[in-house]
Amino acid sequence: MRISTRSQVDPFIVMDVMQAAAAAEAEGRHIIHMEVGQPGTGAPSGATAALNRAMEGGALGYTVALGLPALRKRIAQMYGDWYNVDLDPNRVVITSGSSGGFILAFTALFDTGDKVGIGAPGYPSYRQILRALALDPVDLPTSPDNRYQPVPADFAGMDLKGLLVASPANPTGTMLDHPAMKALIDATQGQGASFISDEIYHGIEYEKKAVTALEITDDAYVINSFSKYFSMTGWRVGWMVVPEDHVRVVERIAQNMFICAPHASQVAALAAMDCDDELQVNMDVYRANRSLMIDGLRAAGFTRFAPPDGAFYVYADVSDITDDSRALARDILDKAGVAVTPGLDFDPLRGHQTLRFSYARSTGDIAEGIARLKAYMAAR
Repeated sequence: MRISTRSQVDPFIVMDVMQAAAAAEAEGRHIIHMEVGQPGTGAPSGATAALNRAMEGGALGYTVALGLPALRKRIAQMYGDWYNVDLDPNRVVITSGSSGGFILAFTALFDTGDKVGIGAPGYPSYRQILRALALDPVDLPTSPDNRYQPVPADFAGMDLKGLLVASPANPTGTMLDHPAMKALIDATQGQGASFISDEIYHGIEYEKKAVTALEITDDAYVINSFSKYFSMTGWRVGWMVVPEDHVRVVERIAQNMFICAPHASQVAALAAMDCDDELQVNMDVYRANRSLMIDGLRAAGFTRFAPPDGAFYVYADVSDITDDSRALARDILDKAGVAVTPGLDFDPLRGHQTLRFSYARSTGDIAEGIARLKAYMAAR
């Protein structure tokens, strides 16, 4: 049978790194995982307890396409608590992870061939989902001077139909402050384009609170997930906030594409939102790991990076070390037993000179990984 052109997307290189690391572990080696953006912790205990109670109470069937009303209401309450934003719960849509949210957003907002701007470096699946939907992703090379975040000049006159930004960002961990976010929203709307804000790493911030696009406008799509701050990656549950007149549009698409997000995951997610004490313990680990990573990478010889404002990544320029980040990542795995991600995933043009280091795992793992990286660099 023939294969569609829409299926011709690039592989997710970090998954290849994970596979190589797993093969090394199968041979008996101890690998330190700095490649994957996955919390080393599981779902909060209150979430699993709530699910156990729900499962004992009977079958968990379909929910309505927009999600459990109690969960939508609780998410809206969070926007009041975190950002002082008065959000109508009816604008909240529960999704199958943030990935489901991107598919719904791109399908609702864009037509075949539309150009959608994404900052580079950026999360690679933006590009691949857009391509699979026969849309045209436009990489916007960002500058270290702007902390790897797009600015209006990066897309002036490009006739984009949409702009997608992430703050805190993957792979850099940098954030947009209120003026920077507003400038991007104003410039996007000035071109008659749609604005999408990926806020999946909100809650994981260090020195200041991240800004949600909803503080500035209701005319935007905001996408978030329970994967990162709430430590529920494998549960595949997230949410999006859409303008009031887009709710029915998104609902119709969700009914047909997904029916609903997993009922069990929604039950657990609702309970997770009231487990802040446990989640803040996770944040203490990230803070300790961030300090270790920043100081340790510099001591090892990886010195060119912007310290992350949020998330749990450091994105380093290694052009003084190599012009082939994939080969360097492979060598680090082979010789040091540390799995890291080459930047080609995030920036096809410049990623051959960058590496991403994740510090989402335990502090002991990060300390051991740093020691191995120091030894590796000293032996080069």
